Amino acid sequence: MKKYLVLYRSEGALNGPSVSEMFANTPPAQLVAGMAAWGARRERCGGAVVDLGAPLDKSTTVAGGSVNPGKTTITGYAFLQAGSMAEAAALMQDHPHFRMPGSSVEILECVAMPGVP
Repeated sequence: MKKYLVLYRSEGALNGPSVSEMFANTPPAQLVAGMAAWGARRERCGGAVVDLGAPLDKSTTVAGGSVNPGKTTITGYAFLQAGSMAEAAALMQDHPHFRMPGSSVEILECVAMPGVP
């Protein structure tokens, strides 16, 4: 089995509320229902969900000696295990994340670093 990093993306995160603001402004019953949908999705995937991950919020880019706070479309992550990229992609079909307008997921295959245990 291969390991895959799933990045949850939301275009609305660039111009709209942050993840923290979205959680703070969502009625409790709606939050409970949303989290229940994510939990049910995890159960349907069984052992393929290696790490449910977490929502992500504030972003800073460090490059060439500069540090720049900013916004990102990446709003969460998870780790899956699957036999192939196609299998990993199939696991993401009909995910509750897609209920948000402008949402998508990016799936990246993790590879071992040579010589690093």
